[in-house]
Amino acid sequence: MLPLALDMSRIAVAVVGAGDVVVKRLRLMDEAGARHVSVYAAAATPELIEAAGDRLHAGLPDTAALASVRLVVVAGLAREAATRVAQAARAAGALVNVEDVVELCDVHLPALVRRGDLTIAISTAGRSPALARRLRRRIERQYGPEWAGRLAELAEARRQWRGEGLSPGEVSRRSDAFLDEKEWLA
Repeated sequence: MLPLALDMSRIAVAVVGAGDVVVKRLRLMDEAGARHVSVYAAAATPELIEAAGDRLHAGLPDTAALASVRLVVVAGLAREAATRVAQAARAAGALVNVEDVVELCDVHLPALVRRGDLTIAISTAGRSPALARRLRRRIERQYGPEWAGRLAELAEARRQWRGEGLSPGEVSRRSDAFLDEKEWLA
């Protein structure tokens, strides 16, 4: 596994599926800042219709529909349908996540703790979503909402140091000293 942080505002995403779980995945993409999202569902619930709006397409996508997509997230489909969508996505050159079907996944969606721009991800490579969920709850308690402001404060200090022409090594040293002085990680 190689954890990556994707700038979701830059890539096209397709969310495909059925039921409450596909709404959950769509919300995850929206919370991550995805701007180019297409949603596909054979039978959309009222909740999905409301969440997807004009991004909703009836039916499941084929390779042509996924031609410009770079990530396909599948949730709530029967195994056979999920396999067809995963194959179409790969044929279009997209990475695939099929919820709870590890062998169909190119990527796994971690459990997330978001505090403003601070994102902490927990992954078990799909082996134990329950463990990832429990760890997420623990980290949520440890890193509360105040961390959004703390990151903003550190980022501003870093911006100033870089503006002064300090070397990356010196910026790193000052960042460590800043964190020590604040005792945020003590």
